[in-house]
Amino acid sequence: MPRVARNIISDIPYHVIHRGNNRQKIFFCDRDYRYFLSLIKEAKKKYRCRLYSYVLMPNHIHLLLESPQSSENFAKYIKLLAQKYSQHINKGYKRTGTLWEGKFKSSLVSRDNYLLACSRYIEMNPVRAHIVKDPKDYIWSSHRYKIGQCEGAALLDPDPLYIDLGKDGNERQKNYRKWFKESIPPQEWDLIRNAVNKGSVFGSSNFKERMEKLLGRSLDTRNKGRPKNRKIGTGSFLSGSSTEK
Repeated sequence: MPRVARNIISDIPYHVIHRGNNRQKIFFCDRDYRYFLSLIKEAKKKYRCRLYSYVLMPNHIHLLLESPQSSENFAKYIKLLAQKYSQHINKGYKRTGTLWEGKFKSSLVSRDNYLLACSRYIEMNPVRAHIVKDPKDYIWSSHRYKIGQCEGAALLDPDPLYIDLGKDGNERQKNYRKWFKESIPPQEWDLIRNAVNKGSVFGSSNFKERMEKLLGRSLDTRNKGRPKNRKIGTGSFLSGSSTEK
């Protein structure tokens, strides 16, 4: 049974966005990106949260994060990243003041085809921002690990939909690359963006209703569509009724 603390539900993935204050830059050189990744490793070891996808953009971050068993660890994980990274930037660049724009934003994501669509949204950020033409060319993202371009993905945990893409690592990497090349359903990005900005859900109406009962409050963004179930090679995308949480 999921547990709720500070409006965070354990064992449910969350799409997290944390922006720089006034949308200003938070990463200034490669050393900053590498330091933040080291903090992710530290937070993962300390609080045991699962990280399914991430991207570090010049002025904000995206994480697809889940806290198993202990909902309290979710906020502690984010707090460690934010506080230690702020200290690093203030000390390294002799600056003062707020680095982050208030509290992070987040939305719940159901454990079905919505989860894979959210990963694509996160890893496509550098393409939408016109930094690169292909997500594999952006090194501060989980995408390169998932397609087998980099080894040693110690930061990541395999999410259930990624695992379903194939029988082994090679097949999953191939099918994940193919998934990224497929056309994106209309309104998919808008649904994800609205959910995280409004602290709602990216999932089916049934998933939304269950989350509202657990949280004891209304989640006001109503999804009017869903990513279609489909097959890629031998890996299939599961229907919401079979795997969503």
